[in-house]
Amino acid sequence: MLRDRRIAGLLLGDLLAGVGTGMLLVAMPVQTLSLPGGVPKAIAVGLVEAAPFVLSTALALAIGLGRVRVPPRTLLVADCVLRSLTFTALGVLAATGSLTLPVLLAGLFFGATFRLAGASSRRVLATAAAGEAGRFSVNGLLGLNTTFALYIAGPVLGGIVVATAGASLALFLDACGALVLLAATLACVPQPAEAPARPESSGWRILRRRPVAARLLVVEFFFNFLYMPVEVALPLYVSGTLHAGATGLGWLWGALGAGAFVGAALVGRLRNLPQRPLLVAIIGLWALCPIGLALTGDLTVALVVFGLGGLVYAPFTPVAYSFLQAGLAPAEQQPVVTLWTTGATVAAPLGLALGGPLIELAGSSGGLVLSGVLTLLLLPIAARAVLGRTPEREPTCA
Repeated sequence: MLRDRRIAGLLLGDLLAGVGTGMLLVAMPVQTLSLPGGVPKAIAVGLVEAAPFVLSTALALAIGLGRVRVPPRTLLVADCVLRSLTFTALGVLAATGSLTLPVLLAGLFFGATFRLAGASSRRVLATAAAGEAGRFSVNGLLGLNTTFALYIAGPVLGGIVVATAGASLALFLDACGALVLLAATLACVPQPAEAPARPESSGWRILRRRPVAARLLVVEFFFNFLYMPVEVALPLYVSGTLHAGATGLGWLWGALGAGAFVGAALVGRLRNLPQRPLLVAIIGLWALCPIGLALTGDLTVALVVFGLGGLVYAPFTPVAYSFLQAGLAPAEQQPVVTLWTTGATVAAPLGLALGGPLIELAGSSGGLVLSGVLTLLLLPIAARAVLGRTPEREPTCA
C-alpha cells in the first residue's frame, strides 16, 4: 500500500497530525489543572475532554443520516484549517497567562466542529484509494498510525514538552500537525471532477441491512462509554497513587501505545480469523486492564499493565471497520463510516461527563475498578448481540 504515493502521503500526514494530538493527552489535563477557578479538578478535566465532541457529533450525525452531503476532501480540509487556527489561538492565550477554563471550553467546543467528520473522511479517502483488495491493510495502517502517534510518540513528547517548556507549546505543536495534514490532503487527494453520488438511503438504513454490524455498533458504543472514565482518572491516578508528574503520565500513555503498536502491527495476521468472536474477546481482555491498574501503586507495574491493555485493544478498530466497510458501495462509504464513527465516538463525551462525578466520588482507583467491572458485565451482552443471532457471512479481508 505504501508504494502508492497518494496513500503514503495521506498516511504520513495523518501520522504527524496524530503526534500533535497525542501530545495533548498529556498537555491538556496539565493545562486544565493549572487554570484558576473553583471547579473540582475531575469535573474540569471531564468538561475539557468532552467539549470537542458536542458540535462535531451534531455535524457528523447530519452527514450519517443523509441530511448533509459534503465531499470527504472538503470536510478534511475544513477540519485541518479550523483546528490549526483554534489551537494557535489557545496556545497564545496559554503562553501569555490569559487562558481561562470558559475560554478553553469555548475554543474546544467550536474548534472541533469538523473533528468526527474529518476523522471518518480520512478513512474513506485512504480506503477508497486502496480499493477493496487493500481495505483491510489500510485500516490496519491507520490503526498503526493512531497507536504510534496518539499513544507512543505523542504522549512521550508531550510529557517532555510540558515538563520543559509548558503545556502552551504542545498546543502550538498540535496546530502545526493540523497544517501538515492539510498540506498532505491538498497534495495527495485530488479534487473530485464531479459531485459524489448520493446514496439511495441514509447511513442508518444502509447499516440496518446488516443487522450484526448494527448491533456491533451498539456494543462498541457501550465499550467506549465504559472506557472513558479511565481518561478522567488517569492524570489523578498518576499524580496521587503513583506520585508521578506529567512525565509519568506521558510514559503511561506511551506504554499503552507501545503495546498497541505491537498489536496493530499484528493485525494482518488476524485477517483469516473469525472477526466477530475476535471483537468480543478483545472487550473481555481489555476489561482486565483498568482493574489491574487500580491494584498497583508501582509505576513500572502500571506501565506493564497498560502496555498489555494496548496490545489486546489495538486490533479492535481496524477489524471492526473492515467488517463494516465490506459490501458497501462507494457512494455508501461516507454516510455509513461517518455514522459508525459518530455512534462509536459519541460515547466519549457521555462517558467523560459521567467520569468526572464518578471519579470525584469513587476516587481514581475506585473509578478504574468500576470501569473494568462494568466492561466485564458488558461481555455476555456483547456475545449475545454479536454472536448469538442472525448468522452473517464474515466479510472477506483479502
